[in-house]
Amino acid sequence: MARVDDYLNAKKLAVSELAGMDVDAMVQGAGLEKIDGHNVGVPFLDHRYRITCPAYEFFDETQPNHQVPIQEQVLILHYILGTRKKIKLTGNWISYREIPGASFYFSAFVKRATNPLKKVFGDNPAALKNAAPLIHAQPIDMGDAGYQVAPLPLVPIQLIIWQGDDEFPSEANILFDESVGDVLSPEDVAWLAGMVVYRLMALAG
Repeated sequence: MARVDDYLNAKKLAVSELAGMDVDAMVQGAGLEKIDGHNVGVPFLDHRYRITCPAYEFFDETQPNHQVPIQEQVLILHYILGTRKKIKLTGNWISYREIPGASFYFSAFVKRATNPLKKVFGDNPAALKNAAPLIHAQPIDMGDAGYQVAPLPLVPIQLIIWQGDDEFPSEANILFDESVGDVLSPEDVAWLAGMVVYRLMALAG
């Protein structure tokens, strides 16, 4: 498991790669909001963060006393780096295994995202239906409960639950737009999916 120092170093590296990047180009490529000449707005689930440039300090405008977790800071910076090249959503949905290079992180993805989704919501899809709108997720016609959410503007995710019965156990699946591998590394995708699921779990109580 990564230590805080690892994330701090990862942030430092990402900031160095972003040095000199034009704010207008950043917001256009990543689908973010330019607040003014030196501040960028980032929607993230049920929060709205503000990033100061070029220092890349993070502030939570939804909960001003809440410190933005370093893992989320690094993920968002990696997202901005990934969207420097023009990203176009394909509309083709793929599983985590189908992301290039994802096989090494598959077990971590299952442990961090798929299994918790199934454990908490598999036998209680109503809880997912109650929590999903709180992170601006939209219902989709899949499974017993299916939702699509964009935790970051160009990274849509689909969460699908099939409720178990006497014959079959509950199942869960998480799908991504085929372009996700162009934006984030497989490790980052696993982290992001886990962040979405754990936020839903917290909101479901």
